[in-house]
Amino acid sequence: MSSGKKVVGIVGSYRKGGTIDTVVSEVLAEAENQGAEISKIYLQDRQIEFCTNCRVCLQEPGPERGDCVLKDEMDGILQEVDKADSLVIGAPVNFGNINALTQRFLERCVCYGYWPWNTPAPQMRKSEASKKAVLISASAMPGFMARWLSGAIKSLKALAKMLGAKPIGIIFVGMVTSKQGGLSDKIKRQARDLGQKLVG
Repeated sequence: MSSGKKVVGIVGSYRKGGTIDTVVSEVLAEAENQGAEISKIYLQDRQIEFCTNCRVCLQEPGPERGDCVLKDEMDGILQEVDKADSLVIGAPVNFGNINALTQRFLERCVCYGYWPWNTPAPQMRKSEASKKAVLISASAMPGFMARWLSGAIKSLKALAKMLGAKPIGIIFVGMVTSKQGGLSDKIKRQARDLGQKLVG
């Protein structure tokens, strides 16, 4: 039975089938079990240019995101995001924060702000979040340390806010190695619980 909800997963990891991708898939699978329509975006498969900080997208007022002058696949990604009811956003910790691929995507989401010239700071075009989000990260450090000592969660929260989403849960997988096998039962339970909450 369809819930009529659409859930989009955003995978910022460089490794398909790795920890981030697997946890995102677990959350999406449970959302699908609850009747949601799901889809997944691999940022590494999309052409996303670097933001040049020209601020053209920030100049026009209004509730909709501004138009970027760069002609790549970013607009198509954001069209998918705009149509979603909920998001699952995953990115690994690299050198103390989210990896460069996800950071590049985050910087391009500045178009959701309004910042005309001669004003001191930007403001969000929409003050209230209309979507739910689950945030996922992973690190070689123990999860309880990396969650607080890295900047990953702060960055993912900022990304969710720009995309108009309010986090309802965070999954942080620690002690990740290249030889690591599947997810622990605890992480799988967390993923299933949050998948249900995204749709409910």
